[in-house]
Amino acid sequence: MGPRDPGDAWVIAPTGERYWGRFGAAGLLAVDAERGILLQHRVGWSHHGGTWALPGGARHENEDAGVAALREAREEAAVPRDAVRQRFWSVLDLGIWSYTTVIADVIEPFDPQIADAESVALEWVPVEEVAERPLHPGFASAWEHLGPLLSVRPAVVIDAANVVGSVPDGWWRDRAGAAGRLIDRVGQWQARGVDADALELPGAHWFPDVSIVLEGQAKAAGLLEGQAKGAALPADDSGAGIRVVLAPGEGDDEIVAETQRRVASGEQVVVVTSDRGLADRVSAAGARVVGAGWLLDQLGERA
Repeated sequence: MGPRDPGDAWVIAPTGERYWGRFGAAGLLAVDAERGILLQHRVGWSHHGGTWALPGGARHENEDAGVAALREAREEAAVPRDAVRQRFWSVLDLGIWSYTTVIADVIEPFDPQIADAESVALEWVPVEEVAERPLHPGFASAWEHLGPLLSVRPAVVIDAANVVGSVPDGWWRDRAGAAGRLIDRVGQWQARGVDADALELPGAHWFPDVSIVLEGQAKAAGLLEGQAKGAALPADDSGAGIRVVLAPGEGDDEIVAETQRRVASGEQVVVVTSDRGLADRVSAAGARVVGAGWLLDQLGERA
């Protein structure tokens, strides 16, 4: 079994309530588009035993909530790490203790397996049937606001030429290099999770799909990564990856087309551009528009 982790301990509130996890706790809400939500039937001796909840448990000291949720899901339900992609976090912060629900989409179907003594059963439950189960009180309360958010899928489409051109750092001498650096920085930003307020969404952090549209000489940045038009870069730590779109002609036309495609698929699209004409076109397509400065602030690069 190994030594007990120092995070495996109860936190006692002044009013007597007990919360598991000295450093807080996290759980994985895995969403399979075909089968529904992965729920755990808790063994009788556990806290609120006999109820249904999410695979999860105590965080380790200084452990990222996403890492904790995936680790616990692997330990309790044999969830493969690469089978899910984080979409957003919802955090219950009580001051003395916090619980982070990590909502993640299943990208590689898998069959869960009971991997420890904390589960009686593991089942995929259709979204519309979740509330019919005898739920753990904490999960029941969270499900009331998490359920409606499962249809929210944010995406960010970036006008790379406009963003790169907004910073006078010599980009005109090496447009492909400047575009490549932007792709790297955006990937790091996305992997950390985007603050919900920045996307005007509820929750704590979101991991939106991102499209970066390159045109002209900047397209060499995509080709250096072995990209064809519209191919995706290798996945970052969030599992979402970056979609690099190489415009065959005018970059603006490709940005509009990418926006229309994402809006049509039901995504909530934010387009990053300071070009007024382009802003009008993507707004008409149903996107929200933010300027290049918005992204530079997100990246911590505004002068």
